[in-house]
Amino acid sequence: MNKKCVVLLSGGLDSSTCLAAAKAAGYNCYTLSIDYGQRHLAELKASALIAESMTTNPHKVVHIDLSAIGGSALTDDNIAVPDYNSSNEDIPVTYVPARNTIFLSTALAYAEVVGAEAIYIGVTAVDYSGYPDCRAEYIAAFESMANLATKAGMEGQKLKIMTPLIDLSKAQIIQLGDSLGFDYGLTVSCYKANDFGEACGTCDSCYHRKKGFAEAKLFDPTRYVD
Repeated sequence: MNKKCVVLLSGGLDSSTCLAAAKAAGYNCYTLSIDYGQRHLAELKASALIAESMTTNPHKVVHIDLSAIGGSALTDDNIAVPDYNSSNEDIPVTYVPARNTIFLSTALAYAEVVGAEAIYIGVTAVDYSGYPDCRAEYIAAFESMANLATKAGMEGQKLKIMTPLIDLSKAQIIQLGDSLGFDYGLTVSCYKANDFGEACGTCDSCYHRKKGFAEAKLFDPTRYVD
């Protein structure tokens, strides 16, 4: 395991599958979570437990308070998190302005420090809820920028942004993690999870998670409030 990567780990289903995939690919994984002023800390607590169970490197948490800016239902208490609405084709209010750019930039800095050659991020363009920073074009543009903007890039140490889930449905992601032996009972995906990590069952994230397990024909270990 001489090759290193940084894994952006939120504690949710997708990022955890990314960690499992990175380990399976033979990477020495450095996990990184961002405390960005989100509505709850349940995912961050989950990410710490997942990192501890799957890696030997210290799990890093960086604090960047995007609630000071707001503009999203996930960071602004004045904007309610809506229930899932299949007819809504607009970018949802749960979109956090520039979140993946901020996350990837932070991971890029960490990658330079530890000498990582890759960053894993759990974006998916299939069940991506309309988020513009989950598209392949965006990832390609960021990777190009990263290799122009860093000391490592200037010295010829090219960095790859790895998106193993980008063309997978939620069901396929769950099947991938299951095939790698990952325990999804450790994860929290809900936008409105309570302090115990119990999911609301009605938000957009819960909808896609429920649908994914049903289509994958696998047991859903999610703990719901009801």
